[in-house]
Amino acid sequence: MTLKGKTALVTGSTSGIGLGIARVLAQAGADVVLNGFGDASAVVADLAQYGTRIGHHPADVSDPAQIAAMFAYASEQFAPVDILVNNAGIQHVAAVEAFPVERWDAIIAINLSSVFHGSRLALPGMRERNWGRIINIASVHGQVGSTGKAAYVAAKHGVIGLTKVVGLETATTQVTCNAICPGWVLTPLVQKQIDERVQTGTAPQQAREDLLAEKQPSLEFVTPQHLGELVLFLCSDAGSQVRGAAWNMDGGWLAQ
Repeated sequence: MTLKGKTALVTGSTSGIGLGIARVLAQAGADVVLNGFGDASAVVADLAQYGTRIGHHPADVSDPAQIAAMFAYASEQFAPVDILVNNAGIQHVAAVEAFPVERWDAIIAINLSSVFHGSRLALPGMRERNWGRIINIASVHGQVGSTGKAAYVAAKHGVIGLTKVVGLETATTQVTCNAICPGWVLTPLVQKQIDERVQTGTAPQQAREDLLAEKQPSLEFVTPQHLGELVLFLCSDAGSQVRGAAWNMDGGWLAQ
């Protein structure tokens, strides 16, 4: 399929899952607005090799005003957003009674509230053009819990709930909204958990295998490429009746 003529905005996309998704969208012909902190010139140049227009906006998605500025940038420099991938996320691990209030607020703002703000800004234009795709990167933790991850689990459950509402509110249009629920993906966040096991004396390969064995029956990591290809499917005509879904890509985690 081709996404030529479509403009995609992917939050948290200068590395990891978001970059993998942005790459697949660019390969399919979409113009892509990347989002993330720091100098993104190398990433912009890398994705430009696919022959589409690539931009970057450094919005802090915990701030609604900066999200609005990012959408204005997309419209002014490219075109109104046709494909919104809400991917940005952070994590903090602590028991509920020890969870820092400021970390709770930050995780809810970035992992959940930014999905609402991005969606509310994208929807009017999508409705006007009668075509759009909102794809929220949730998590298996949007459907099950894990100790120490109160804010993350709460936020991801909220993302799935919001996805269902938007999916219903757009059900009679050519706009769809869905969530993808990855299991373990080898991102910097997950690598940090592996490194922590290595620091206790576990060999690196064993640390990887142990982490996977605890949750993911396939014993293989989901990759950003896998997730990008699923995003591409959801953007296709074949995905037009997938609405309000929470699609697991988790190596069997939630089948247990």
